[in-house]
Amino acid sequence: MTEAPPLHFRKMNGLGNDFVVFDGRTSPVVMDESKARAIADRATGIGCDQLIVLEKSPRADVRMRIWNNEGFEVESCGNATRCIADMLFDEMHKTRATIDTKGGFLIAEKGGDKLVTVDMGAPRFAWQDIPLSEKFHDTRYIELYVGPMDAPLLHSPSVVNVGNPHCIFWVKDLDVVDLAKVGPMLEHHPLFPQRANITLARVDSKDHAVIRVWERGAGLTKACGTAACAVMAAGFRLKRLDRKATITLPGGDLLMEIRESDGHILMTGPVTYEFEGELPPHLTV
Repeated sequence: MTEAPPLHFRKMNGLGNDFVVFDGRTSPVVMDESKARAIADRATGIGCDQLIVLEKSPRADVRMRIWNNEGFEVESCGNATRCIADMLFDEMHKTRATIDTKGGFLIAEKGGDKLVTVDMGAPRFAWQDIPLSEKFHDTRYIELYVGPMDAPLLHSPSVVNVGNPHCIFWVKDLDVVDLAKVGPMLEHHPLFPQRANITLARVDSKDHAVIRVWERGAGLTKACGTAACAVMAAGFRLKRLDRKATITLPGGDLLMEIRESDGHILMTGPVTYEFEGELPPHLTV
């Protein structure tokens, strides 16, 4: 019996948010929860925040599927979108690429040397689109708190869907809580039937915010592109941020814009290629 050829992968990151990328356009790559977790394991696997599988798409240059390191498939990842777009720029010798994701159809353009701008689409604010398990007429602030009711440490977050669900607490101090402890509880809160990404956001000025993120299914991360988009969308809606702003994450800065013509979120940030190789036999998918 002939052994299957080794599976090639590429390791990339956007602001430290790292990915293992497989190209399944010529030969299918079958991924499931256990395989994704094994590959993502930083001790015994390749190690990453997310796994990316590229497939053919009838309506875009590529279809991008995303698994978090916890092993479940998710809708969207802004940092991964920039990485895949940069790959496509080199591959197609173009400065524009289209990417089909579970969270929507995305357009990316070259923004400079290893900089990519992605049109992340229009944010969704209706409670059923986020989704929430309860009806809220105003999702700018919802009733959710951490700590004593009479003096909560976190309260009144904004919620928004930017391809995946996000919950944003506006704080003056990013260390007001241990996000590694409260993040899992809030991610799995009954209010979020599809779970949620949890962000602490400190607005320093109308054109700058600093954030920390507990990413759904991945935990604390150096960067989360969709969280930056969510903060930009919710912040602009609340008039906390101007139409253009810099969002600073532990891994670095993302340049954000709410396009005036259609309200779409434009995200610009860097791409880093780390290494490539063949998947070891014990991790074969």
